[in-house]
Amino acid sequence: MMGCHLGNFFQVSVAGGSYQEGLTSLIQGVPPGMLLSEQEIYGDLLLRKPGADELSSPRKEPDLPIIYTGLNSWDTIEKAGNKNHTNGTPLTILIPNLDRHDIHVWQYQSTNRTPRPGHASYASFIKYGPDDDAIGAGIFSGRYTATIVAAGYVAKKVLKSCGIEVFSYIREMAGVRCGEMDYAKVKKATDAFKKMRCDYDPFYQEVYVKKRITMDMRFLQKAAIFAEIEKEIDDIRAKTPKMDAKAIKKKYGVHHVVNCPDYDAAEAMLAECNKISATGDSSGGVVEVVALGVPCGLGEPVFKKLDAELGRMLGIGAVKGVEVGAGFAVKDMTGIQSNDAMRAEKGKVKFMSNNAGGITGGLATGQPIVARVAVKPTPTIDKKQVTIDKYTMENKALAAITRRDPTIAGRIWPVAENYMAIVLLDYLIAHYGYQVLKDKISAKG
Repeated sequence: MMGCHLGNFFQVSVAGGSYQEGLTSLIQGVPPGMLLSEQEIYGDLLLRKPGADELSSPRKEPDLPIIYTGLNSWDTIEKAGNKNHTNGTPLTILIPNLDRHDIHVWQYQSTNRTPRPGHASYASFIKYGPDDDAIGAGIFSGRYTATIVAAGYVAKKVLKSCGIEVFSYIREMAGVRCGEMDYAKVKKATDAFKKMRCDYDPFYQEVYVKKRITMDMRFLQKAAIFAEIEKEIDDIRAKTPKMDAKAIKKKYGVHHVVNCPDYDAAEAMLAECNKISATGDSSGGVVEVVALGVPCGLGEPVFKKLDAELGRMLGIGAVKGVEVGAGFAVKDMTGIQSNDAMRAEKGKVKFMSNNAGGITGGLATGQPIVARVAVKPTPTIDKKQVTIDKYTMENKALAAITRRDPTIAGRIWPVAENYMAIVLLDYLIAHYGYQVLKDKISAKG
């Protein structure tokens, strides 16, 4: 499948499907020497997994990862201290599907003759024929985005060591919009939200904090524990602490469900989403992704512009639009309004605005990189819709009975965040190489 690969120097290939045995991220270009654990990767995966709150699908997939290749299994020499360090070889992360039951398979089988409007089920059937992986929508399911999150976490960790921070939040949901906020405050709020989610996630606590799975275990030992967890999903989920909105706001300073730094806006988003969902319908939203500390000049011109590569976030399921900086709003601006004026202060350049979103000519300007993705409403809804029988071409009516998300925006933000990290690291590797060569040539005159 040609469409499942991304990157030049930091490369990510993904595989798997919603009801296959699981999902896989194969990552190349990870530098050696970085300590990495499944627990920290899961800390990001739990942010997008289903069944975590009232705005996500009730599917109970824990999305627990297994690092299969790319780490040293032992110290390379006695007492070297480099066990579980990346070694420069391809890194493979497996995410087994554990919540697959006959009743859910039957629900898909009973409706797969009639494609869901708004979903890929009709086009994928035409492309792949009757062997199309239609149970749970296969690789066209939102489940595949777990592979992006896993790979993107690795990229974020490398970027952070280089002084680059990437974060995201829900800017708009169900028509409710968050106002402008200082990015330092936004990052602080998103960090607190992530900490809260780890503290309240029962699998994070039961599997990792209590060391049921550790990095000292071999793959087969971990797989045996996964087989046990598959039978205990409901019991582990039952240990989820009650999410007291007031207590969470007091302790973490964040909303208990919606990752939006404006608490009042988050509360209004939740209320509006629930109002729409109660009618059997779904809602969309906007996710904003920000990168701080990106060096000026990172990127390439013409066909490989940095903002053009960020436009590839259209590859995220349910994303129907990507804008950088002011985006489509520039159509209503004049040149003087759109241009980001600059001045020198103490030998450094200071920009007066950031309508370009930190990118001009395809190159980073040193300002915050700002991109937004438009997330469509969940196509699987509990309302009667007109469709067809894809085998007989008869007109049919469809009312969805499968598990669904009231909105996807609440689970897209960690995907968009980690996607941006993948793109930035890919370009950072090229940038460092180019600058080193430039300096060497310049030094020789």
